[in-house]
Amino acid sequence: MATPHASPPRLDRPTPLAFLAWFVVAAVLFHAFTAVGFSPLQLIEGLPNIGRIVDQMMPPDFSRLPQIGRSILETFQMAMVGTTIGVILSLPLAILATRSLSPHPAVYLAARAVVSFCRTVPDLVWALLFVIAVGLGPIAGTLAIAVDCVGFCGRFFAEAMEDTEPGPREALTALGAGRIGVVFSAVVPQAMPSFIATALFALEKATRSSVVLGLVGAGGIGIELKVAMDLFSYDLAATIILAVFALVIVVEQIGGLLRARII
Repeated sequence: MATPHASPPRLDRPTPLAFLAWFVVAAVLFHAFTAVGFSPLQLIEGLPNIGRIVDQMMPPDFSRLPQIGRSILETFQMAMVGTTIGVILSLPLAILATRSLSPHPAVYLAARAVVSFCRTVPDLVWALLFVIAVGLGPIAGTLAIAVDCVGFCGRFFAEAMEDTEPGPREALTALGAGRIGVVFSAVVPQAMPSFIATALFALEKATRSSVVLGLVGAGGIGIELKVAMDLFSYDLAATIILAVFALVIVVEQIGGLLRARII
């Protein structure tokens, strides 16, 4: 008769150091919940207010639909132009931020620092800076999107070039090709599908961001939404929210289809 084997433990017994680490994480998380004053009871008590606002949003007010349509178009144009500028600026910066392609370690570190800085500062802060620099309007939002795109695309472009096969690069180098020729003949063609997919993700991200940028006067539909909320015109705000939702869904669906064809 076969002897039954004991089933292995589902979880490994943590070491004292691992247990201490989990305890510290739990303590920090508990303190964070306490510090922000998170209260499910307060949320439950606020649900009637949310219901009241939703009730005032119905039915949506379509009287300003042409103006909302123009603002939605401006929002998408900001996203497209900002993403295009950001992608163009990201490519040379990403080449310098790729360890195997950068001409010097100092240049590599500097390029990485620029990409990290553009990515670390929120796009809303960039919008505020550009509003001060160039004034109110879509140009400020476009510039903010472009800088944010540099931080987003620069990182993923560099990682895509790091992951390319070294064989074609080494073969061209052995034939006497220069650094620029190697980059654009061996590295960039291999990484191009990843570049395009990242750029499409950046466009989707920029479309959502451009709505928020309008809240600080950087153009687009955001200013329309802010004015509607400030005037308690919740039915008009509902129309704007539905228009933004439709724009984001359309951009995401088209981006998903293009990425599927590329990949």
